[in-house]
Amino acid sequence: MEWREFSSQPIGLQTAHPHPMLHINELVYRIEGKPIFDGATVAIPGGHKVGLVGRNGAGKTTLLRLINGELFPDAGSIGVPRNHRIGYVAQEAPGGEASLIDWVLSTDAERAALLAEAESATDPHRIAEIQVRLQDIGAHAAPARAAQILAGLGFDETRQRRACREFSGGWRMRVALASVLFLEPEILLLDEPTNYLDLEGTLWLESYLKSYPQTVLIVSHDRDLLNTAVSSILHLERGRLTLYTGGYDDFEETRRERQRLELKLKKKQDDERRRIQTFIDRFKAKATKARQAQSRVKALARMKPIAEQVDERVAPFLLPSPEKLVASPILRLENAAVGYGDDPPVLTNLNLRIDQDDRIALLGQNGNGKSTFAKLISGKLSPTHGQVLGAARIEVGYFAQHQLDELNPAATPYDYMTRLLPDATEAQRRTRLGTFGFGIDKADTKCANLSGGEKARLLLALTAFHKPHLLILDEPTNHLDVDSREALIHALMAFEGAVILISHDRHLVDAVADRLWLVRNGTVTSYDGDIDGYRAELLAERGGRNRPGSMEAEQDPSGERKPAASRADQRRAAAERRAELAPLKKAMDAAERTVAKLSDQIAKLDQLLADGSLYANDPERAQKTAVERGLLAKQLATAEDDWLIAGEAYEEARAASDA
Repeated sequence: MEWREFSSQPIGLQTAHPHPMLHINELVYRIEGKPIFDGATVAIPGGHKVGLVGRNGAGKTTLLRLINGELFPDAGSIGVPRNHRIGYVAQEAPGGEASLIDWVLSTDAERAALLAEAESATDPHRIAEIQVRLQDIGAHAAPARAAQILAGLGFDETRQRRACREFSGGWRMRVALASVLFLEPEILLLDEPTNYLDLEGTLWLESYLKSYPQTVLIVSHDRDLLNTAVSSILHLERGRLTLYTGGYDDFEETRRERQRLELKLKKKQDDERRRIQTFIDRFKAKATKARQAQSRVKALARMKPIAEQVDERVAPFLLPSPEKLVASPILRLENAAVGYGDDPPVLTNLNLRIDQDDRIALLGQNGNGKSTFAKLISGKLSPTHGQVLGAARIEVGYFAQHQLDELNPAATPYDYMTRLLPDATEAQRRTRLGTFGFGIDKADTKCANLSGGEKARLLLALTAFHKPHLLILDEPTNHLDVDSREALIHALMAFEGAVILISHDRHLVDAVADRLWLVRNGTVTSYDGDIDGYRAELLAERGGRNRPGSMEAEQDPSGERKPAASRADQRRAAAERRAELAPLKKAMDAAERTVAKLSDQIAKLDQLLADGSLYANDPERAQKTAVERGLLAKQLATAEDDWLIAGEAYEEARAASDA
């Protein structure tokens, strides 16, 4: 197999994978002297679907740009088979007068050139060659295939005939994605493709990628996408790459187990190091023990240190519950309609109620009016007809992605908190910021220098500041990594007010929502099925050859679709779920504090026992200290078992509640 390499120096390929589609070997890359990759190595076999994960800022997008040849490594190499195409969505959205379908078709340069040549060719042999090649590349079926991809991403036939320039940036980025999928490159690189998709587009893409015939490397924080569309997870951490088999849940479980084993080994090694060092310190000055002490020095030097785990726990979100709950319904819409100015209403015939413990997710394609509906119930738009009752007595918190751009770039999180708490002390303001992950370093950072995830955290803190009865979240996770999304889910589970959720993150919808409302055909109605049933219906509507992996709605043995639980049952189950989890979480946290306390006490005793003079000057105290340490070690073992049991009980209960 021939290879094309982007390399600072020639480095031979390893033989662990005889035919890898993508081989990264000892990759080193620095930005302003800071190492982003430090000897990273991985081999990805052809046809594998791989999810690239890691903390924000770890270098995931940088790796895609290195593979695409936009950047060049400082050392090491990136190899792909010669003549294999790499597909990467351009940062600039397509524009101009070309229709969507024509623009997608034009991106296949070979097809366009052959069709143009076929119009003017006169040599019979050349005409035959052109027709054979057009047949080989499926040129005549290409328009139907391009149309099916565009339909899957939300463009009906009418929209496909409209000019690119008529669409907003987010919709045009969908066209750019469609063109890359249409080309079917041998290596497909996708960087957060769901950020500009709605839930419907995300569900279609998830199904498409699952049966994509080529190699895929996708950067995503969408947990469901990483569980269903990929077969491996590539973890980027501290400049190194580690490939795990399975989806994201498998990766998390495997990584946790590996960390537990490494921590156990490190503890054993540290204990052995302390024992050897104690012997050396006690006897290195005694002639009779000098030889043994010297051998211990050599043994200590030979012990290869086990890397200490870096604690990367994500700061939690704190969504303060309303101080005084309002009797249900907190909002009621009676024959309401809403629109903009003198234009026809976007939504009509709205007859709905929102109760104080509702968790509602809005389904429906972008452009159907989900954000318009959110603005109506938040009070940002007034009804053009009918009534919205109850709005005057409730506090509403409204989060929308566009608000990130409205943050003052020169202001800091502390500045915002000062405006909200003008009479509070500095300590009180910083404590409030700390509950949303803004420590002393980030609290005084200008918004212009905050990452997208940090801006989202700040906006969520501002949204929930006044303890709203109703929290409206319009795509809250676009800039949050997987762990931060999980932290947000936990916060929403604990929040005692009502939640309206608009999100393309299926895991978030599954975990939080107990009611689904469908925004379609100019109105909003209750959807009695579940998200899997909606997914099956959606994929059936957007069918075609490029609808791989379509899933049917869940059925019982008789072939009948399982009836959805009633709305009252769903709300009751959600409330019971939050109540059941609270004491388990409290028990787990208490056990964790006990383990930390005992560990600190043992560490202090170990420091005392490591002093060689203690044995010579006060042997009685040394003996008592050793006995005390032994007793604490037994208590710690029991406490760790209690912590493990409490943690497993909490995780099992949470998993059961999400099922």
